[in-house]
Amino acid sequence: MTSFKIPKTHPRYESLIKREKIIDGFKAGIVAHAGLIAHGRGEAFDYILGEKTNEFALVAERAAVAKLLLSENPVFSVNGNVAALAADEVIELAKRLNMKVEANLFYRTEERIKKIVDLFRERGLEILGEKPDARIRGLDHARALCTYEGIYSADTILIPLEDGDRTKALREMGKYVITIDLNPMSRTATTANITIVDELTRALKNMIKLADMNKETAKETLQNYKNNKIIEDALSFMSERLHELGNGKIP
Repeated sequence: MTSFKIPKTHPRYESLIKREKIIDGFKAGIVAHAGLIAHGRGEAFDYILGEKTNEFALVAERAAVAKLLLSENPVFSVNGNVAALAADEVIELAKRLNMKVEANLFYRTEERIKKIVDLFRERGLEILGEKPDARIRGLDHARALCTYEGIYSADTILIPLEDGDRTKALREMGKYVITIDLNPMSRTATTANITIVDELTRALKNMIKLADMNKETAKETLQNYKNNKIIEDALSFMSERLHELGNGKIP
């Protein structure tokens, strides 16, 4: 938790706490320089979304839990921002849905990987990623490095805050990809099988609450899910909200 004191009465308390977590993660060597920029960009989209979970996000979150429950080898891929913001939620969801967790970084250094692995280890969960023994096909960058036990052999991968090239490469390997992305127009959002347009910690908390879903309900949920509709609904909501704000309907 951040050492910076933010009064709980502040109207944007939750958002500011997350911002401080990212800053603390950067100081600890977990978050990359670019991670600070990415977080700020996400905040801008969250303003438009009203800083709350909307119905289209909840539908996608329900479908994501359903798919993870029905998967044989689901893997949660985490980067520095995810580790800094939501390590506890990652652990809880992984345990509830029997998922492996693997650290995978765009700006990879062995030091950063070790810090992330140690962060989870200190919380009681051993994660993969420190000793890669496989590569994601189609990627030349260090982000191609992965473990055979985890990402390489996974049937379903949950990859929040992810880069579009890696999402596309994973899809081309036959992986079912679930992402959490505040920008419904990003390459990741439009490439994934399930796109959750919501803030990371809100989405994970919602998914934890849904984790007791039974398999019959999960199958029915997936049969009725259409990701293109979710993205369309998210874009329509954002457009309408911007129009309302432009007409002076400021909450």
